[in-house]
Amino acid sequence: MNKKVDTFLTEVSQWQVELIRLRELILECDVVEDFKWKHPCYTNNGKNIVLIHGFKEYCAVLFYKGALLKDPKNILIQQTENVQAGRQIRFQNTQEINELSVVIKDYIQEAIAHEKSGKQIQMKKVTDIAVPVELEQMFTDDSEFKAAFTNLTPGRQKGYLLHFNQAKQTGTRSARIKKYTKRIFNGKGLNDCVCGLSKRMPNCDGSHKQLQNT
Repeated sequence: MNKKVDTFLTEVSQWQVELIRLRELILECDVVEDFKWKHPCYTNNGKNIVLIHGFKEYCAVLFYKGALLKDPKNILIQQTENVQAGRQIRFQNTQEINELSVVIKDYIQEAIAHEKSGKQIQMKKVTDIAVPVELEQMFTDDSEFKAAFTNLTPGRQKGYLLHFNQAKQTGTRSARIKKYTKRIFNGKGLNDCVCGLSKRMPNCDGSHKQLQNT
């Protein structure tokens, strides 16, 4: 057991009981407890397997390569449309955790087996994702915007392309591109913090809502 995790669980203000229970279950598996990205993380042979974390409406077990899992119970959740590898199991109380205790450990063992086998997720590259015609038109009309988009990291470019392409109607795609134009010029990704208040920088944790309510 990691002392940093002890401290984290002592100080956490929400989902404390649930996170402690998840910790107990995970430690029954063939993993080593670590503390990464300000959260309890569990590894096998140095490879990240799962992480536990809490949000406003739920706490969760995050499988780093959850997309590889068979998921016979159909309980794995893709956190956002742009997440390719990670998958969550979400909980709102200890009863839900206890009811799935065996399943959680089975999924962890499967995740460990995938790591030991060296199995990888084929991640989409930027060049594998179609550029919507509305974005192509923006590039043609505004070379500075095209340069700003091109200067984004590949991960940020993929996030935007996936988000824009998800819209079925041309009007919706155009509206999405317009909505995020300023963010792209500022070098920010789809889910990056732009208010400077997030405790999960560079990711947004919803702190900007404090500004909207003042």
